Amino acid sequence: RQYLELELGRGALLVRERMDREALCELSPTCFLSLELVIEQPIEVHNVEVEVLDINDNAPRFPRQDYRLEISESALPGARFHIESAQDPDVGTNSVQSYQLSPSRHFALDLKGFHFFLRGARQPWDREQSALEQLVLTAVDGGDPPKSGTAQISVRVMDTNDNPPAFDRSTYIVSLLENAPPGTLVVKLNASDPDEGSNGDVIYSFGSYTPQKVRQLFSVDPHSGEVRVNGTLDYEEASSYEIYVQATDQGPVSMAGHCKVLVNIVDANDNVPEVVLTSLYSPVPEDAKAGTVVALMSVTDQDSGLNKQVSLRIPPGLPFTLNSFKNSYTLVTQGKLDHEKAAAYSATDSGSPPLSSQKVIHVEISDINDNPPRFEEPVYSVYVPENNPLGVLLCTIKATDPDVAENAYVSYSLLDGEIEGLPVASYVSIKSDSGNMYAVRSFDYETLREFQVVVQAQDAGIPPLSSTVTVYIYVVDENDHAPQILYPTSTNTSAALEMIPRSAYAGYLVTKIIAIDGDSGQNAWLFFQLVQTSEPGLFRIELHTGEIRTTRKLGEDSTPTFNLTVEVRDNGEPPMSSSVAITVAVVDRVSKIIPDTRRHLKSPSNYSEITLYLIIALSAVSFVFLFTIIGLTVIKCYRYSLYGDSCCAGFCGVRERCPADLYKQANNNIDARLPPGLKVQPHFIEVRGNGSLTKTYCYKACLTAGSGSDTFMFYNTCGPAGTGPSAVMTERHLTGQSGQSAQNLIVLKSDSVTPNEPKHPNPD
Repeated sequence: RQYLELELGRGALLVRERMDREALCELSPTCFLSLELVIEQPIEVHNVEVEVLDINDNAPRFPRQDYRLEISESALPGARFHIESAQDPDVGTNSVQSYQLSPSRHFALDLKGFHFFLRGARQPWDREQSALEQLVLTAVDGGDPPKSGTAQISVRVMDTNDNPPAFDRSTYIVSLLENAPPGTLVVKLNASDPDEGSNGDVIYSFGSYTPQKVRQLFSVDPHSGEVRVNGTLDYEEASSYEIYVQATDQGPVSMAGHCKVLVNIVDANDNVPEVVLTSLYSPVPEDAKAGTVVALMSVTDQDSGLNKQVSLRIPPGLPFTLNSFKNSYTLVTQGKLDHEKAAAYSATDSGSPPLSSQKVIHVEISDINDNPPRFEEPVYSVYVPENNPLGVLLCTIKATDPDVAENAYVSYSLLDGEIEGLPVASYVSIKSDSGNMYAVRSFDYETLREFQVVVQAQDAGIPPLSSTVTVYIYVVDENDHAPQILYPTSTNTSAALEMIPRSAYAGYLVTKIIAIDGDSGQNAWLFFQLVQTSEPGLFRIELHTGEIRTTRKLGEDSTPTFNLTVEVRDNGEPPMSSSVAITVAVVDRVSKIIPDTRRHLKSPSNYSEITLYLIIALSAVSFVFLFTIIGLTVIKCYRYSLYGDSCCAGFCGVRERCPADLYKQANNNIDARLPPGLKVQPHFIEVRGNGSLTKTYCYKACLTAGSGSDTFMFYNTCGPAGTGPSAVMTERHLTGQSGQSAQNLIVLKSDSVTPNEPKHPNPD
């Protein structure tokens, strides 16, 4: 209960609740309330004891309001009869100070120690004259004004049992450990009665004034007089107990003797120390300096003597240390703090055996943004099937930040970059709050097989911290292309025509099906199958190569034409296929076609028209090719005669030179014809590339500004000499109509040309 309170403004200590000294300290002669006073900035701790003074607020009370005494008629004058004394919870002068007895010719008061007696007068009792006498006993305390309490005493004269039991000592003093278990013997009392028979049988019991709490802690054997422990003793609750025991005989008129047992409790180390957290300065900044006060605490132990001495410690390995002054401790920082940690502290006393207790102090560390986001994976690899729908979820990028609050909020973004000349945002997008990455377009394995993007995770701290991770996206091929038959080809109205001589032997190669598949991997594996034939068993096709061969020699009476249907199927799931219809014509000679074996079987006139068109087309192609060769030869020879030795001179029978020498010579010739101050610097660009062919081709482009033309030369394959085709050079000439336009053309084509002279026509 909170009896006192502190007014913080002026430092006044006020009474908050009424205090009852008798309830707080019972019969203790002094009563103190102990408390600690903490003063901050600087931190000071003071122990304060408030003494509760007694006032006369309790009147004396007798244990009973009515007492009945039976006195033997044979009692001698001066005999004493015990009456329980009055009790006053107050102490000092406020307790019972005097007793007063109503006027009587037979009784007087007799005080001896803590016992109170009625002493008989010298005149003997005469039961026949006075069998009953009424007395009033008054107890008065020393308060101002004084208070009193009364009890009625009824005295009846008897002529029987006239000797009360008597103890061998009026007071027994015993020491007992507070941890004594129930059943422990405290003391064995002894009372005797000189009477005989039932008048001399003694029964032990608690006195009527023995408190109920004492009756719960101790027990008295009625026959042996043994006092034993009946409950749990606690030195901290009471350091001593007073037990009032009476011995009563069994006469017709029972008489009793009384004694007091004073039990002193010896303290045992049975109380663990208690850590009291006075002040907690939380949260503590994560970057707090060493020596920063985190908490102020004190340690109390309800034991006494050596058992009350305590020490405080904290577990090792924590960035804190303890500083002590008086009976208080300060917890201060010692090392670097991290807001993710928590600590527990224990206090240990010096008793025997030592006892300890723990006080868990949650030290809250205020966070600073000192940790960048960390991705769960160092690299992300994503596999997405081609032809994916727009907006499909590719993956979820996850990053965590060990900081808290806004310092731990992570947002995701894509770093700028290009893929195939387009920005990254045109391929994928990422949701800033969840890290979900979505496809912006549908991917095609044949166009783009793999690409990579860089994702940045950034927290919301000030300043923000970020980290990046690379996401590799691989497009997985699907079987979305049917095989394409390149040769032979057929249409919906006509079949492809192939010819074989009538003398063809078994295994003769009729034709070879050439097909490609736009897919890759096993989706591009092709299988050839002969699904339909007009002559079963005559032809067979290789499963993997597509070669159609005869299985036997043709007979003289074989039909002039055979109709075949070939299916090309890939290895995808599900598989896709294409087919081609082939008409195989049997001829006597390969150059002569039997009329019935022509490609178009609709009417005989179609065959002659096709032959005519083929002859005309072949003649035109041959003429154009011949004219081109002659024209190129003339142009190259003319250039050689104009510029000197060059790479193109090989066409005119002159020794061929390297491209560098060619342009060096050409530039020298051009420099001689350029206006003064106009210089030409050649530019050489080498381009290497890998195509879909089986060999790698190297291309070198040589450009000069002074030649008046752009020249692109395509060389043979990058292999050993003689392994590839001879070099073929193709040139594109750009020539102005006048010297003015030619000069302008030179300036536009080369940034190393600087005209220093006025523009003038130049026929060259």
